Amino acid sequence: MTFEGRPNRDAEVVLVGRSNVGKSTLMRELTGHDVSTGKKPGVTRRPNHFDWTGQSFMFTDLPGFGFMSGVEEEQREAIKTDVVRYVEDNADSIIAGVLVVDGKSVIDIIDRHSDTGEIPHDVELFGFLQDVDVAPVVAVNKMDKVDDRDERLNELCDRLGLYPPWQQWSGEGGTIAPITAKNGSIEPLKEALRGHFREAKRDDLLQFVK
Repeated sequence: MTFEGRPNRDAEVVLVGRSNVGKSTLMRELTGHDVSTGKKPGVTRRPNHFDWTGQSFMFTDLPGFGFMSGVEEEQREAIKTDVVRYVEDNADSIIAGVLVVDGKSVIDIIDRHSDTGEIPHDVELFGFLQDVDVAPVVAVNKMDKVDDRDERLNELCDRLGLYPPWQQWSGEGGTIAPITAKNGSIEPLKEALRGHFREAKRDDLLQFVK
């Protein structure tokens, strides 16, 4: 069963990533509206769309995947499949795919999976967005908890197949956006999205990332 009931909008920005990386908090910062954030990972089980009357645009928070307490492996895989299918089906209208990661733990998680011979979810998702021609923007969240900021962001670039230094991947239309959603520090992400909106010749959408 794939996600149903998608509003009919011709432009969209999706938020994807593991459970508990702060997607819902980021969604609240982007839209100014409270989206149900749960204490338990995996609370969001279906897409959360936020659209505006009179504007053919929406932000969509897709369910998190990866480890979720109390959720069977099979269901976790099903959620991931639904997320991938949603992005594939709507790729033509998705201007950017925001991959939200936890700046403090993302390198450890990627390396732990790589060590067991698996492709880590975050790396897989980043490559998948590129494959379906959706501009990937990595929102590296919880940066307030990271001490060795530049080193950490360079390592992340390395794991994603981007040449460090990370700064060359930031800014308007960029790929790496260090943020702290909890305290509203999301300007680097808005800046990246502004560039992607301009590239898509959708200056009318700039109002959503002022």
